[in-house]
Amino acid sequence: MGCVHGKCCSRYPPSSTSDSRDYRERGRYGGRHIISERLLECVGVPSHNFKLEYSVLSQRGYYPDSPDKENQDSFIIRTQIQGNPNVHFFGVFDGHGQFGAQCSNFVKERLIEVLSNDPTLLDDPVKAFNSAFLTTNSELHDSDIDDSMSGTTAITVLSIENTLFVANVGDSRAVIAVKEGNRIIADDLSYDQTPFRKDEYDRVKLCGARVLSVDQVEGLKDPDIQSWGDEETQGSDPPRLWVQNGMYPGTAFTRSVGDSTAEKIGVTADPEVSMVQLASNHMFFVVASDGVFEFLSSQTVVDMVASYPDPRDACAAIAGESYKLWLEHENRTDDITIIIVHIKDLSDSGANTTAILRTGRTGRGGTPDVSITTGSEVFHSAVMTVSKRS
Repeated sequence: MGCVHGKCCSRYPPSSTSDSRDYRERGRYGGRHIISERLLECVGVPSHNFKLEYSVLSQRGYYPDSPDKENQDSFIIRTQIQGNPNVHFFGVFDGHGQFGAQCSNFVKERLIEVLSNDPTLLDDPVKAFNSAFLTTNSELHDSDIDDSMSGTTAITVLSIENTLFVANVGDSRAVIAVKEGNRIIADDLSYDQTPFRKDEYDRVKLCGARVLSVDQVEGLKDPDIQSWGDEETQGSDPPRLWVQNGMYPGTAFTRSVGDSTAEKIGVTADPEVSMVQLASNHMFFVVASDGVFEFLSSQTVVDMVASYPDPRDACAAIAGESYKLWLEHENRTDDITIIIVHIKDLSDSGANTTAILRTGRTGRGGTPDVSITTGSEVFHSAVMTVSKRS
């Protein structure tokens, strides 16, 4: 869900968590629209206690009116941050606007560089994350890229030993699978930042934003009604942010990197950071753009991943299902990017806790042997290992 000129915002009814359909069978009908060529790549990293086995797929959307439009999604996977075999990074960036692809790729490259060069990273990951986002946002503003009406969301996961730090701006998403008895439960590690959220609505209103749906702006609905239900039922015409006396920028998110015009009415690059200590009942986590979550619930995505022993197959199935649902509801699809990370051979060593830490303005205050993976239109599989300090 992006800017008013960029993405469709319809929502597909959430799938039932009791749905027992065979996703392995459903994932076969991606057809020629999914990926005609896929590159497979493996990376090994020395192991101590457990392994992270991951795959990633990024698929350009289908745009019949813009056949040459490039994939505005990008991703980055970097292992052994600061030369430390216990520190790894996964990120998905969903660009929007005329220069969305440039914004997405700029942020992909600069965010991890700033984060990697922060000497406080391991001592205070939350502070380092916040600083990296704000620095990258400032650098994008100062770059040659016109980000006045373009930008990118960012959903990122930093794995430090057996703890995940998840930093998010925008409406892409990270979710972790938790084994509870015979059930596998989807636990969101990020929360979409849109005007549907009261805290985000209140924040941007204080910054001077008008919050209205397109129908309200065009006079088809009463603009004084400041209630839009929820994203699942009202996603086809969501509340958006507008300047007081203009019909722009129309963003359906409340946080992003770039978007210098929207920044004046409250859109911020301050990330929300969550933290989870991994335990043996954590099976895998997923990091994906809203091209996936537009029509698939977190639980449905987790169910599909759990249906495939190989994360490469799960990536392909989820991309195929997302693509199919887009075309069932629209005449186009969004770009689709998904990273799946399996957590292997982890034994319990501490509490299983998750906490949301809001940072930034709204709440808080020569590297050897580094492996890096980035790109789009690439299918990547790797196994990397993680050790704990003794």
